[in-house]
Amino acid sequence: MARTSWINDESTPDLDAHVGQLEHFANSLADGVVDASELSTQEKNLVAAMKEVEGTLSDDQHAKVTKLLAELTAYSVMRTLHEMAQARVQSAVAPKK
Repeated sequence: MARTSWINDESTPDLDAHVGQLEHFANSLADGVVDASELSTQEKNLVAAMKEVEGTLSDDQHAKVTKLLAELTAYSVMRTLHEMAQARVQSAVAPKK
């Protein structure tokens, strides 16, 4: 199976195609609400994936993947906060009806 890059042509993270393949993720977002059960299921999926990979890594690979996961988490939080701030600005300057 050919690899799909984690980075798009503009050298920015692009995991949307990978996330889009997670049917349970799409189903969880379908109603616009992520409930506690769906979050718990995703946590279990994450832990299972981490366990599956972690034991196969050398110490050097483990360190690199740990940094990757930390950077990804930081980026995700920062991107979400930025998008929320942008939405608040758009809402504040939008013409009132």
